Amino acid sequence: MAGKHTLEGGMIPRSVKRMFDERSEPREETDLKTAMLGYRGASHVVRLVNISQSGAMVIFDQMPHIGEKVTLQLLEQGEVAAVVRWVRGGSIGINFVD
Repeated sequence: MAGKHTLEGGMIPRSVKRMFDERSEPREETDLKTAMLGYRGASHVVRLVNISQSGAMVIFDQMPHIGEKVTLQLLEQGEVAAVVRWVRGGSIGINFVD
């Protein structure tokens, strides 16, 4: 029976909005700074919504898979490796990889 239940790697829909903010660290609002997102071998200009020590939220019109590897480069900093954690309505959440 192991093969019957599989994930396709796509978005897991959330029907109920979060009631509590469970983030362990504060997010810095960025006033939509521009950044570069490395995704599937290409670089894309994205808008950075917020950022923290461990991740970021960006506006991105494509739909990567949850768990997919990406990179994020800010103008004033170097490129960092990251993993997609959520995808919703033209935005994605990424966690930076140590």
